[in-house]
Amino acid sequence: MSRVVEFTEIGKPEVLKIVSKEIPSPGANEVRIQVKALGLNRAEAMFRAGTYLENPELPARLGYEAAGIVESVGSGVTEFKVGDVVSTVPAFSMNKYAMYGELVLAPTYCVVKHPNNLTFEEAASIWMMYVTAYDALIGTAKLNASDTVLIPAASSSVGIAAIQITNAVGAKSVALTRSSAKAEQLKQAGAAHVIATEEQDLVAEVKRITNGKGATVVYDPVGGSTFVKLLAASAPKARVILYGALSTEPTVISPLEVIGKQPIITGAIITTTSGDPAKLKEAVEFVTSGLKKGTLKPVIAKTFPFDKIVEAHKYLEANQQFGKIVVTVP
Repeated sequence: MSRVVEFTEIGKPEVLKIVSKEIPSPGANEVRIQVKALGLNRAEAMFRAGTYLENPELPARLGYEAAGIVESVGSGVTEFKVGDVVSTVPAFSMNKYAMYGELVLAPTYCVVKHPNNLTFEEAASIWMMYVTAYDALIGTAKLNASDTVLIPAASSSVGIAAIQITNAVGAKSVALTRSSAKAEQLKQAGAAHVIATEEQDLVAEVKRITNGKGATVVYDPVGGSTFVKLLAASAPKARVILYGALSTEPTVISPLEVIGKQPIITGAIITTTSGDPAKLKEAVEFVTSGLKKGTLKPVIAKTFPFDKIVEAHKYLEANQQFGKIVVTVP
């Protein structure tokens, strides 16, 4: 028997319960992992609340990212063996696989041997943030050294990953945050420029930073009424990428900005990369190389013990963290 997190109704964090379940032996092309740490993601909170891209099949489990040790392997598995230290990439439906547990099953296509220089907590915090940012910035935007990238919600784990990936290719990162309270942390995380959007004129500051040209890439998880300002701060033919919907307001687009600047506005989702074996291999190699060189470095905001999973989800939804929230598993 293993303790896992389950919920029988959609709702707030309090619906999450720790229960004991029998975890079956791994099937073909599966491994069973003794989990040591979990990375928390906004997608899991949305799944729990019934507002994600897929609805939970109740009773449901959840979780995309786990790091631990391979406890057993199924038939056909040749790339992993018992005792390997691994982590999981979000490349599956949470209605089929779920990582919140002491012992979990995972398909081999989403399992990665992580670099030896990472702790379990760090390994549990890397794949959602880095592959999400890689998918949009490298895969979709084709980021290059001449670009200036606007990064709203920059203190989130994906925002920090976007700063680091932008820097890794030699482009200029402009972190956006509501107040100046996190400005110094963002600079320490590598942001070339920081704009406090409630204290400064976003459009004027971007124009100043870019000598009037505007940002060539916008990487936005918010949408809402501020989206029109991002378009105003962008350069002609900018690549504008939405990867989230944190705002509860309608997303506003100025027709004149679109007509005049002809931006390329598109959406991005991690499964574009994680669901394609060839693209995922390239992303894993990019991230692993960056982790080894130190150009990519996960930032952990806070850790919680497994028994405090409800409190961890409450903290996640408070939007106060700088970096990744991690849960340790005994």
